[in-house]
Amino acid sequence: MFLYVLSLKLSKKIIVWGKIVVLVVLVAYIAHVIRHQDFNWGVVQQQVRTVRQPGKWAIGLLMLTPVNWGFEALKWQILLQRLERVTFWSAYQGVLAGVSLGFALPAQLGDTAGRVLSLRTNRASAVGASLVSGGMQFYVALVFGAFAWMHHLASLPDRNTSAGRLLLAVLLFLSALGVVFGMLRRPLIGWLERKVRNRTFATYWTIAGQYTNQEIGWALMAATLRYVIFSTQFYLALRLLGIDLPLDVAASGIGLVFLVKTMTPAFNLLSDLGVREAASLWVFAPFAIPAPVLLMATLTLWLTNVLMPVLVGLIWVWKLKWTAE
Repeated sequence: MFLYVLSLKLSKKIIVWGKIVVLVVLVAYIAHVIRHQDFNWGVVQQQVRTVRQPGKWAIGLLMLTPVNWGFEALKWQILLQRLERVTFWSAYQGVLAGVSLGFALPAQLGDTAGRVLSLRTNRASAVGASLVSGGMQFYVALVFGAFAWMHHLASLPDRNTSAGRLLLAVLLFLSALGVVFGMLRRPLIGWLERKVRNRTFATYWTIAGQYTNQEIGWALMAATLRYVIFSTQFYLALRLLGIDLPLDVAASGIGLVFLVKTMTPAFNLLSDLGVREAASLWVFAPFAIPAPVLLMATLTLWLTNVLMPVLVGLIWVWKLKWTAE
């Protein structure tokens, strides 16, 4: 691995080492928190014994997993209609294939590859559609995260500092900027097409200007419903481990965790495993939740919502067509 990094160009070396540094910081923070607590399975088992009817929380968590990825498939199907008519089931297969490839490849590369290779035609434009899909989910997490941070500051005066308020202003500004971009996307894309000399990359973003406001609205609705579903799954995972917080506190905490996870690219081969855990430990620290219990809740969510779809998606990875028609 070390020799591989040395063989890279300077720009790629910086990116690789940056990822390694962030991963080390995340692991170090988790280790720091655990070191100050007695991490053992006994604490987790004792907490689980206090839960009344844990089966209902577990069943709810499992049943919402296909619904979660179903809304992602619906969003993908809506965005593909201008390129290729696909069924909901075909879109679902492409999404699961992307989840599996994204498990090993960095950032959105694997996810985009799985979706694009599942199509037979218009693959270059489909790359742009995949970026639009990811951008929509990012924007939804940003907006919900901004309001979650606002509630977090109001609930915890110790964190309501000048830096915290500045961050809130930045998040609200970016949320408003997304609305402006949505309204002006066509002239902006047209301006880019005229300014950028490399026409190869223009193929990727041109599709973003071809969607109607109705198509954008439906896709954003699917993205919002998906966000609500996987937030609900996080809440169910917390309840499964006996973490019973007021609903507004839990919702704002979950919104912040997903905001951090969304804004932090995948830095390792385990698809953001570590980012969610570190963010959860910091966000829920004021509520005196034992670190082992909180880590087990986030790990349960990861196993259910990421690892299981990855294993299922492997079926469709083998069926991808590497050449287009």
